[in-house]
Amino acid sequence: MLDWWDVVPDDERQQWALEPFTSAGPLAFGMSPGEVSRALSGATKEAQHYVHYLAPGAQRSIIETGRYQEFGLDLYYREERLSGIVVSALRGPQVYAEGVALAGRVPSVLFQWMADRHRNPGTTDSYTDFVVTAGINPGSQSLGVVIEVQRAGDHLLTRPVLFPFEAVDYGFSNWLPDNVWGRY
Repeated sequence: MLDWWDVVPDDERQQWALEPFTSAGPLAFGMSPGEVSRALSGATKEAQHYVHYLAPGAQRSIIETGRYQEFGLDLYYREERLSGIVVSALRGPQVYAEGVALAGRVPSVLFQWMADRHRNPGTTDSYTDFVVTAGINPGSQSLGVVIEVQRAGDHLLTRPVLFPFEAVDYGFSNWLPDNVWGRY
C-alpha cells in the first residue's frame, strides 16, 4: 500500500543525472509518450496514465500529460513531445545536477546552493542565471530547473521541475500548466 506522506530514502530511489535541457536519466526531452513508456519500462512496472486534450475543431485528441503516480513522476507534453518533467519530493527518482541531489531536500539548503552557484565573482548582489518564479521558487536558466516544494506531512521538501531549452525564452512559469506550481 502506498503511504502518501512517507519519503522514500535516496538509496531506494532511481539515481538519475541531469543533462541540462537534454535529459534526466532515461528520459530525453522531445520523446513521444510511447518512447517515454519504453524508456521507463526497466525502472518501474507502473504504466503511464495519460490525460488527453481535444482542441476545438480537432479530429483527434493529443496527449497533454502523463503520470507515474507510484514512481513519482508527472510528465508534460507539447504536441505529444516531452516538454516538462516534475519529480516527486516523496518518491520520485533522485536527480543530480552537478553532483547535488535535487529531490526531497530541505528547501533552504538547496535554494542557497542554487543562489551561490550563480553569484558573479567579485560582486555581492548580482546573479548570472538565477531566476525566481512568480511563486517565489528559485530556478536556473543554465540547468533548466525550477525548485518547487511539496508537503511531506508537516514538512516541505524540494520537488524539481525540469525543462527543455525552449522554456527559457518562454518563461518557466508559463511553460507548464498552472496546476504544476504551488502544489503541496
